[in-house]
Amino acid sequence: MTTFPVQGFVAPGFERVRDVFARNFTDDIEVGASFSAVVRGETVVDLWGGYVDRACTRPWQTDTLVNVYSTTKGLAAIAFACLVDDGLLTYETPVATLWPELRAARDGLTVGQLLSHQAGLCGLRRSLAVEDLYDWRGMIGHLETEEPHWTPGAGAGYHAVLWGFLPGELVLRLTGQTLGTLLAKRIARPLGADVHLGLPDVEHGRVADLVGPNHARRQPDLAALAGLRLPPLYACALQNPSIRPWQDACSPTWRRAEIAAANAQANARGIARIYGAVADGGLLEGMRVLSPEAIRALTVQEVGDQDDLVLGRPMRRARGVMLNTLHQYGPNPDSFGHAGAGGSVGFADPARGLGVGYAMNQMQPGIETDTRGGRLIAAVYASLAAG
Repeated sequence: MTTFPVQGFVAPGFERVRDVFARNFTDDIEVGASFSAVVRGETVVDLWGGYVDRACTRPWQTDTLVNVYSTTKGLAAIAFACLVDDGLLTYETPVATLWPELRAARDGLTVGQLLSHQAGLCGLRRSLAVEDLYDWRGMIGHLETEEPHWTPGAGAGYHAVLWGFLPGELVLRLTGQTLGTLLAKRIARPLGADVHLGLPDVEHGRVADLVGPNHARRQPDLAALAGLRLPPLYACALQNPSIRPWQDACSPTWRRAEIAAANAQANARGIARIYGAVADGGLLEGMRVLSPEAIRALTVQEVGDQDDLVLGRPMRRARGVMLNTLHQYGPNPDSFGHAGAGGSVGFADPARGLGVGYAMNQMQPGIETDTRGGRLIAAVYASLAAG
């Protein structure tokens, strides 16, 4: 029988978080994972454990990275907020003044609307291969000419993969640098956060293998999944192209690329440090990365509690980060962050000064509401309440 080692530490009063983390391996499907929480600048949980491979032969290390899919979006949105801090634009700026070639921007679409999935560019009508995502200029050309799937600004639908090209192109036009470079220079490196958008080859050896839901030790209720009805735009947004966890998202080319919607390589400690800073007014251990004003602007609600046109379920949105819906980021309605396919998550709770990160390689099967990350988040809040 495989045993799953757990390493790291918890501050006094947070022992229940370690217990939940360990049970995610023994009682659930966890293969390898890290979890971290920062409260008002102090790291109170920093755990890692399990294995980086499906065969459970190579232990997860303190510096193991993993692809965190759409958790990337929240981290990229935080980096983009630096441009607002620098006065290069506001979230009310019409996109057409910065990117006149973008067809979807012609009728007054704002930067805030673009970042909150309102552009109508959730997917392309032409068929894409994963390799197409590595051609930046080609993808930008497709987006510029694509007819929006709805009137821009009149609805919101999840731009699962294409979202990253939108802020990425604005960053290029305004600064001449990539969004991954901006994230590294302005956010990750100053905070000592092990988060990368565009991973150098020399770092690939410490990235965990993703394990697809079809290889999980426990499979979802197929009958329940069969009854799930998704909007027609779902396939366009999430299956064009179809990104396979092992064959595609573990490839060296994927790890090198900058796809700000889906391919950050990170660990929980790095994610928690970034959200810990924005939860505490932009400051962590004496290092300021954003002003409180920029954080307030980042988290203004653009889309209310309404059904998403792609996913078919309620989602509240700010300017690239998700606002707390159905308590996925704890009890505070003002919490904000982003989760990724399979279960990774990062979020900030400003009321608590709390930043949380969770990263794993075994993707969650199905659409279960009782998730490994959700149990860890609940344990953090129970610990805070008890303290």
